[in-house]
Amino acid sequence: MKSVGLVLSGGGIRGMAHIGLLKAMQEHNIEADAVAGTSVGALVGALYANGNSFDEMLQFFKETPIFQYSFFTFNKPGFIDTEKYFDIFLNHFPENSFEALQKKLFVVATDLLNGEEVCFNKGTLIHPLLASAALTPVFSPVEMGNTFFADGGIMNNFPKEYLDDDYDYIIGSNVSVAGHLEKKDLKNAWQLGNRVTSLAIYASCKAKIQHCTWFIEPSELETIGVFDKKSVSKAFTIGYDYASRAIEKELKKAPIN
Repeated sequence: MKSVGLVLSGGGIRGMAHIGLLKAMQEHNIEADAVAGTSVGALVGALYANGNSFDEMLQFFKETPIFQYSFFTFNKPGFIDTEKYFDIFLNHFPENSFEALQKKLFVVATDLLNGEEVCFNKGTLIHPLLASAALTPVFSPVEMGNTFFADGGIMNNFPKEYLDDDYDYIIGSNVSVAGHLEKKDLKNAWQLGNRVTSLAIYASCKAKIQHCTWFIEPSELETIGVFDKKSVSKAFTIGYDYASRAIEKELKKAPIN
């Protein structure tokens, strides 16, 4: 039996498509042995490695607040104090340990002070998860040791390389899509900045995505905003439908088991 590694990109609420992929995988008796994730991909990967059900995963993202007034900070860089989420995460990961998970997990974050990518895969779990998902400049960096860590997508939004040497079959899920836009979609500086950022992130990951054994990359996700919590179920459904079709196609070419 081939060993399976799963790569989950960052992408905010679009990352609910990762959960759709996981459900489709389960329905086809495909289980990953390890997960490497960035930002929301790290969070979904942690819940999967923790043995949470798909309903529990979706509920986690529906119930976890984003722009809650009591979470705003005035004495840290960023608008929202990432540390405020610690107790919420502790309810889901009470042992707060990579070693307590049922699967191997690799979490990527960015060391802001040293300008380096860092991968966490052992020891304390929650602070690396918070750091990996601390999208700047919205969320404050997470202090660990003598430095500050933030969103892993700054340096590596698709951390496939942490699985390459140890797993036979690499499944990738990229939700940071950068498809075609119309002129009307670039009306202001905010839209322009978002487009440039999306293209830069995608360009840095494109080769790795295409070198997976197979991957999903639903273009429909581009209509969903990074913080659009009303689209949690929509993003999940898009990911599930797309993954179901892709798995059927790929298994005809090369069965995993």
